[in-house]
Amino acid sequence: MEEWKKDAYVILASVLIVFMIHYGLKFVLHTDQPLVIVVSGSMEPVFYRGDVVLLKGIDENNIDEIKVGDVVVYTRPGYEYPIIHRVRGIEEVKLGNKTEKCFVTWGDNNWVPDPGYPTPYGAIPCVPAYAVENKALLVFPKIGIIPLEIREWLGLG
Repeated sequence: MEEWKKDAYVILASVLIVFMIHYGLKFVLHTDQPLVIVVSGSMEPVFYRGDVVLLKGIDENNIDEIKVGDVVVYTRPGYEYPIIHRVRGIEEVKLGNKTEKCFVTWGDNNWVPDPGYPTPYGAIPCVPAYAVENKALLVFPKIGIIPLEIREWLGLG
């Protein structure tokens, strides 16, 4: 077999394996983003820029799995990227006529809790359960640094 055909098969097989792993993780971990690259230093020394974090999806069915000390990923209105910070406290807040579980969060490298979370009922001092999307399971140090640097060099974030 010609050498270029072998190389083409290896590349094709590698791409297929990566896609199978990615979609397998999405299915098993119940999340659209099972792997994310850390883009800031707010969680140092636990996570550094360029680390890749394995995530498990969180929704109303398993929100009670979140405990103080866990690291969660949540969305925040006005922010381009999801935020990954540690849960420091769990509270309940009243939003309209509903009581909602709410998480006090901040990065390990930050001195104060995350700012008030905007809701239709006003800002609250914690992250409502509906904003939490994932829970961190495992970190792979520095394997995302090259894609992160390329994205920044291209001006993509």
